[in-house]
Amino acid sequence: MNTEQDLLRVAREAETAGDVAAARATYERLLEINARHDRALTALARLELASGKAEPALVWLERMTPAELEPAVLTDLFLLKAASLRMLRRHDEEVIALQSALTVDPYCWPALLQKAELFERQGKPKAAAQLYRDVLKISPPPEYRPEAFKKPLARADQMVAMYAEALEMTLLQALDGLPGLSQRWRESVSIMAGRSKPYVSMSNQLAVPRLPAQPFFRREMFDWVPELEKRTPAIRAEMIAAMSEVGAEFAPYVQYNPGEPVNQWAELNHSRNWTAFHLYRGGEPVPENIARCPQTAEALKLIDAVHLAGTCPNAMFSVLAPKAKIPPHHGESNARLVAHLPLVVPDNCLFRVGYDARRWTEGEVVIFDDTIEHEAANDSDEIRVVMIFDVWNPLLTPEERVIVQRMAEVERKFRFDA
Repeated sequence: MNTEQDLLRVAREAETAGDVAAARATYERLLEINARHDRALTALARLELASGKAEPALVWLERMTPAELEPAVLTDLFLLKAASLRMLRRHDEEVIALQSALTVDPYCWPALLQKAELFERQGKPKAAAQLYRDVLKISPPPEYRPEAFKKPLARADQMVAMYAEALEMTLLQALDGLPGLSQRWRESVSIMAGRSKPYVSMSNQLAVPRLPAQPFFRREMFDWVPELEKRTPAIRAEMIAAMSEVGAEFAPYVQYNPGEPVNQWAELNHSRNWTAFHLYRGGEPVPENIARCPQTAEALKLIDAVHLAGTCPNAMFSVLAPKAKIPPHHGESNARLVAHLPLVVPDNCLFRVGYDARRWTEGEVVIFDDTIEHEAANDSDEIRVVMIFDVWNPLLTPEERVIVQRMAEVERKFRFDA
């Protein structure tokens, strides 16, 4: 067995098995056949570095001719050289080697990572954090990080978080006291600092372009809110009666069939951590449930309900179990908004839409655009219950409502007709 390919395979197998002596001997035998074998030279340099020997590693690397190397090997050469120079504390030369690697491959995240580490060692935490941020954009996500890079990349996570927190605090201090400093600008600061992201409307079905993507809507925009809130005690009483009635069904809200992708809903699929008692579902009434809750049914007649073929109206009592969470998700259409009438809200319940997090208050309606990423959590030891229902987005004109209804009707007919 004297071919270069066979020897390279044997050497790599020995290295993988941890037999450094056998690997070294085989790589050196390869060099007796081909004194400029680039894979053998980089492998020997890597073995020297693993033993803490930077000078011998550089000797092997200096036998290589960069002009003759393919890009991947050339990048490897510069990375190994930079690592050797780092060990020797020859930092100016280390920077040159790293920059050479990045010239060959601008997306070589190990080179960016080492450059960021160098900046941090030199007492330049801000420059380091900005490079670390770039590293995290192109390096593998945490669950796929190579073992050798887990600790350095965790440090990158930490440095980026510290930089973002410090920048956010600095910006907020600079803006403190200025007129007009609303939640909108606090969100802008959070995005600029990298602690948040822009939350946009993402409709799963019917999207209306150019509608403002605002998380929560002012209650004053809906004239039915005060009267509905007055009926909270009656609605709550019917909900409690329904929960105690043997024949009333509070079914798991998430129910995917076998073979369907569940994505973020895996933990809640067919789970009683999130159940619902439907009054209207997918545009159709649920007669037996409405019969059990006549005062609630009357109260729902007050609202500006959406009617979209196969989709709306919807109305239900939504029960979130203790310690349960509803993961971040988006709704079907920004033509409609979703409203909550909180009925049972223990402490430690939180609701987030986009950047804005709120706590429910029993009897106070909350109206939001569910096509903006939103999530909910019940960190208490009791159930949380809200009545959820659909209303028209008030930013649509009456003529636009008709257009939305026609689109929904025709799309559904097209989809299901043979």
